[in-house]
Amino acid sequence: MNVSDVLNEALGRLPDLVRAAVEDLTPDQLCWAPAAGANPVGWLVWHLTRVQDGHVADLLGAEQVYVTGNWAARFGRKPDPDDTGYGHTAADVAAVRPENGQALIDYYTAVHERTRDYLAGLEPGDLDRVVDRRWDPPVTLGVRLVSVIDDDVQHAGQAAYVRGLL
Repeated sequence: MNVSDVLNEALGRLPDLVRAAVEDLTPDQLCWAPAAGANPVGWLVWHLTRVQDGHVADLLGAEQVYVTGNWAARFGRKPDPDDTGYGHTAADVAAVRPENGQALIDYYTAVHERTRDYLAGLEPGDLDRVVDRRWDPPVTLGVRLVSVIDDDVQHAGQAAYVRGLL
């Protein structure tokens, strides 16, 4: 199995996790939080998708899927590439209002397909390329991709848990 296959295998599990977390939930259920300050299913899935979208767009040197088309409006947001959920207050979290679960599935699918296409062209040596010098040590492509996978899987699990509380 080559590096692209391994990464695609890890990321390839996320579409089913996203779908299972949001499928058939109403807009109110997507925005329900189990406690004050807790994150709802809709925000968690929106955020995990925003993280992947932002990082992969940066790696591609391209615009994020989120700011092309009508994606942001489907979540009650403006198409701000910096609006990924990092640093969101409780009010910011509550302001992410997915129109329905399908909006989350559609957005995740568009981002996932772009990510899958990007990964298809990777060679093992690519993973050692430094992609972010703002950290010490500098972040390599391999570390960045593992970070995205880790973040997405954690948030997908949280979304499944919150859904279970519904």
